[in-house]
Amino acid sequence: PPASLLYPYGLEQQDQKNPKLDDGTSKKVTLTVPFTFYGQEHQTLYVNNNGVISFDTRVNQYTPDPFPLADGRPFVAPYWADVDNVLGGDVFYRQTTDPTLLALITNDINQYFPTIPYTATWALVATWDHVAYYGSTTNKGNTFQAILTTDTKSSFIILNYWDIQWTTGAASDGDPETGFGGTPAHAGFNSGDDSNYYNIPGSQTEAIINITKTSNVNVPGRWVFQVDDFKVTGVPVEVPKVSENNDCWL
Repeated sequence: PPASLLYPYGLEQQDQKNPKLDDGTSKKVTLTVPFTFYGQEHQTLYVNNNGVISFDTRVNQYTPDPFPLADGRPFVAPYWADVDNVLGGDVFYRQTTDPTLLALITNDINQYFPTIPYTATWALVATWDHVAYYGSTTNKGNTFQAILTTDTKSSFIILNYWDIQWTTGAASDGDPETGFGGTPAHAGFNSGDDSNYYNIPGSQTEAIINITKTSNVNVPGRWVFQVDDFKVTGVPVEVPKVSENNDCWL
């Protein structure tokens, strides 16, 4: 798609594609570079169809829970909801050291976090492309993306929301005809340690449909977090005003 918000993806980028399986996942992805997520180095992850990237274990769960999770699973939830790629859409992912892409990511992160000198050396790009919801009787699809990137010292996660048309699958009490109602999608991250987590405003409410318009870096539809260590005590519960600088996020 011509979406400048999304980094390039798809088969022409040598992406892998998840099997067509409701509540399915990628195979275990062994990382070529360890990714540090809240002080823990991870070597493996799964790209789960239901809008979650999880470290070390799969996530088949389709109705989201708010963070922090009681069972301490560390994961990133670009858009945790009941995706059904059998009914429509594809889930793509790749690890990459492509210089062109890394230069783009580096440039973006330096713009958002100017006090952290950053040169990306690795990225994982996962894209949910026009994915349908479980029980859908329409052709509504959601397109969103998560990028994990590191320079071996700092780690960042970039979440891109290009087109969000539904919030809830039918097994989460959503309406099969609209994709709304019930327990809507959840976006954010859970470190697994009970204290470091973030729920993107609107999560598990009808307002999550507007995530293409919200941001913490003044780019509508994009949320960016530094995730190697949490740099402040406590977690911001409100979106910082766009006019403020980003220091409270570092």
